[in-house]
Amino acid sequence: MSKNYRRNCFKCTFFYVTWDPQHPNGCKAMGFKTKQLPSVVVFQSSGKPCELYKEKTLKKPDQP
Repeated sequence: MSKNYRRNCFKCTFFYVTWDPQHPNGCKAMGFKTKQLPSVVVFQSSGKPCELYKEKTLKKPDQP
């Protein structure tokens, strides 16, 4: 996988960590859990980067 096609699931709105030790990573947008990062599974199965990737918006703490 080249760098142009990489999606960082940890920065994606739809990524979540599950309680299942066999499938610890999940994607809410695609509705599956996996041992690998979901973006890797999507790329391996389709040959394309994840098209549902949406970067999280980070909330800045209030400054006094």
